[in-house]
Amino acid sequence: MFQFENIQEFIQMGGHGPYVWSAYLISLSVMIWLVVSPLRRKRKLLRDMNRQQQREIAQQGTNSSSNLST
Repeated sequence: MFQFENIQEFIQMGGHGPYVWSAYLISLSVMIWLVVSPLRRKRKLLRDMNRQQQREIAQQGTNSSSNLST
């Protein structure tokens, strides 16, 4: 593979493997977080808005029925 004789040398990268692969892992983790975090936040916001809307609809229903009975 490229400059390396075998896979083991590629993974070790001349003794720099732990630093290189940890940098890749950290970078990949951050990129995944940057995608997932806003999606989760949006889902929570939509769920909260839906719950609030349902509460308001239920409250309007009880208010209109109580207004009719008085």
